[in-house]
Amino acid sequence: MKKIILITGTGSGFGRLMTNTLSKAGHTVIATMRGINDRHAAVAKELAALPNVDVLEMDVTDDNSVNNAVKAALAKHGRIDVLVNNAAVSGFGLLESWSIDQIKKMQEINLYGVIRMYQAVLPSMRKQKSGLIINLTSGASGFSVPFMVPYMISKFGVETITEGIQGELKQYGIENVSIQPGVYPTEMNTGVKAGIHADKQDITAEYGEATQNHINAIGGALFGKMAEFNMDPQVIADGVLALVNMEKGTRPLRYPLDAIAQGTDEEFIKARAEIKTRWMANYGMPE
Repeated sequence: MKKIILITGTGSGFGRLMTNTLSKAGHTVIATMRGINDRHAAVAKELAALPNVDVLEMDVTDDNSVNNAVKAALAKHGRIDVLVNNAAVSGFGLLESWSIDQIKKMQEINLYGVIRMYQAVLPSMRKQKSGLIINLTSGASGFSVPFMVPYMISKFGVETITEGIQGELKQYGIENVSIQPGVYPTEMNTGVKAGIHADKQDITAEYGEATQNHINAIGGALFGKMAEFNMDPQVIADGVLALVNMEKGTRPLRYPLDAIAQGTDEEFIKARAEIKTRWMANYGMPE
């Protein structure tokens, strides 16, 4: 059965590829992004020319923008079968070097934007007693790494939403999945797309050359691994299509797509699920 799929952040990277991939598979795609009449005008035009694709203006940091776009989609199509929460920005820097306002800017997109989307689409999904929500998190969203703490906070948060809301929505037949990508050469990771980074440079300077070398070494390792494993962003778009096409009730809670991890991500997911099952049993809580 062909689905009606709303995707956030389709102006570049994974979102753009998802739109192409799902359109080719015959699904109807509502491709949302900021700036369809200015900075993303060319991309918006390209995607709108694809079969079964509607392009809508949406800013996930703005309540009215989100609600208006979802209302327009429902008015035209009658339902939304799948929501893909893809819009996000990356950011690097020492935690001490981030102002609170800068951290808030990241969370507005990466975390609160996801919550806004849930709250906008859930009324219609609950009414139809079906739906699929796919959240893009991170291969490292079960643990943290230095110099990316605010970004990890946002991705931990989305993992928390995915896992916790699964039980809340079970009675409505709405499934939730987090795709856990590794590092892929999208605009977000190559520097083409501006991120939200630490902004207190005087603090960064106080940490000195050794810390800067550490940051550079991590960045170099990530880019080296992307090249070594020939990481292709199309893998993520294909993963979304695979989840959409899976039979209801068979989808996993977490869906890792990271060749660089070499299976350690799958081991971690399995281990945390087993531990959680025992923890829930010890507390006498239903899953």
